[in-house]
Amino acid sequence: MATTLVRGRIKAQPEDFVVEEIPAYEPSGEGTHLFLHFEKKNLTTDAAVRAITRALGVEMREVGIAGMKDKVAVTTQWVSVPAPPRAQDIEAKAKALELEGIRVLEAKRHGNKLKTGHLRGNRFDIVVRGVAPGAVAEAVATIERIAREGVPNAFGVQRFGKEGDNAQKARAWLTGQARAPGDPRLRRFHFSALQSAVFNAVLDARVADGTWAEPQEGDVLKKEDTGGLFLCTDVQADRERAGRGELCPTGPIVGDKMRSPEGAVRALEERIAAPWLEGVDLQRARSLGEGTRRALRLSVTECTVAEVMDGERPFEGDREEQGRDLRVRFVLPKGAYATTVLSNAFDLVDGSRETDTRTEEE
Repeated sequence: MATTLVRGRIKAQPEDFVVEEIPAYEPSGEGTHLFLHFEKKNLTTDAAVRAITRALGVEMREVGIAGMKDKVAVTTQWVSVPAPPRAQDIEAKAKALELEGIRVLEAKRHGNKLKTGHLRGNRFDIVVRGVAPGAVAEAVATIERIAREGVPNAFGVQRFGKEGDNAQKARAWLTGQARAPGDPRLRRFHFSALQSAVFNAVLDARVADGTWAEPQEGDVLKKEDTGGLFLCTDVQADRERAGRGELCPTGPIVGDKMRSPEGAVRALEERIAAPWLEGVDLQRARSLGEGTRRALRLSVTECTVAEVMDGERPFEGDREEQGRDLRVRFVLPKGAYATTVLSNAFDLVDGSRETDTRTEEE
């Protein structure tokens, strides 16, 4: 990655950060759940979904969401609500909803509730503003290199809560030093932050020693096409496949059913995880997350970058930065962060965090 990063501002306005959720499947048109495809602007996913459920008279606990999206953005995603056969008018009612900052694009029935993770990924269309004119070529070259090589697949700051301490909160109540939150969703958020903190620490170590994209003996490797996991036993062959983008090493998303690496890789992960997990019973925490593996390398696909032409993506606010604006578009798999990609190319200034820290894109 670039040694000196080019300064640039994101989320100067919602229209600068456009996210399109790519669903894992399309609703069938039949069933006892209604899938709503909606656009929201300058709203958290939680606030938008609560507004929709209130308007439809549905309980929030009955709602299904595949993933969270940023607040200071224009995003499209799917949500499911119960639609029993007797609720014949719910589809028409959903399509006719008029809510501030929300536009329903489509409503179709399906046979099951939408669950967390039921998406293929997200398509991003982002404007980075205020890039120094003399640095545009460097920024473009860095983005193009990222498209070829990928980036370290770190969890973004969004994962750790407004104060950045959700992982510490999880550890406190998992070890009996604090009372667990009553809201099960909040417990899961805290535990996922703990898992993410361990993963990021392992990733940092692998970046530091230059092995984050290079298979080591004993690594648990992930196939890029199928997501299948297997142990690295033929280092040379696996490194050649990694060089072709066919597979990559993984890191721990801790849980009692997580597949562990072997040898020196396992020793490294256990050493790094120990301070976080001391006194934590992962089996008791199974309901919060059974554990899995996450790729250390983030593949960036359908990536393009170009300078914004006059009038193409106008800025409605007062411009503080002098410079050029770049439009960066790419697709990421589920669980990946656009800011993780951009922070490898830019010294980012996040306009949304100057007024509101509730960003959630995932």
